[in-house]
Amino acid sequence: MQTTELDPTLSQALANARAPGLTLIIGNKNYSSWSMRPWVAMTAFGIPFQEVRVLLDQDDTANRIAAYSAAGRVPVLLAGEMTIWDSLAICEYLAEQFQELHLWPQDVAARAMARSVCAEMHSGFADLRTAMAMNIRASYPGKGRTTGSQADIGRISEIWEECLSRFGHHQFLFGEFTIADAFFAPVVMRFRTYGVTLAPALNAYCDRVRAHPAVARWITEALAETEMAPRHDADMPD
Repeated sequence: MQTTELDPTLSQALANARAPGLTLIIGNKNYSSWSMRPWVAMTAFGIPFQEVRVLLDQDDTANRIAAYSAAGRVPVLLAGEMTIWDSLAICEYLAEQFQELHLWPQDVAARAMARSVCAEMHSGFADLRTAMAMNIRASYPGKGRTTGSQADIGRISEIWEECLSRFGHHQFLFGEFTIADAFFAPVVMRFRTYGVTLAPALNAYCDRVRAHPAVARWITEALAETEMAPRHDADMPD
């Protein structure tokens, strides 16, 4: 369960955010792939939180984000007096705090691989991010096919194929939905927006991710957004 609010005045926002419980600061759901990852993980595992959405590419965006974190980027998780920024750090914190929910796979080998592929997703695939920015409302089939993005698509396909064959049993990457699936959910969004052709088993995996209730809810709320992020839209293909 969660409550949602558009970022109010800074003083009110900070007071609300420091209330007991967890508060996740995110950007626009249509564009913010980094925000999507912890939001989907928390929603999928039923972790209660308050959501505060800071609109991107506005005159006051930087100041509003800076009020929550000096890093100047979303997402940010506020847990009492603690501030946790960076999507992977947030997910690791949640996995520690809610061990009974098994956000990571329980099998040691599967858990090690899940952490590895999340770390690779977290630090890599720059060409894909640049050429195929997330925009859930848009449709650009065939666009963004640079040499680098094609190589990234190939590597992601390899990761998915290995995880599904070794641990996934044709469900999610490690059988049950985990942080790893939440981390690759924005890639699934990109592949749909840009019409990326995948092997049938990988297309089926993408379908399962999109149909997961937490992901489906993010998509629905992204499609319902009316705000624009001009600099993000400027990066979209013609």
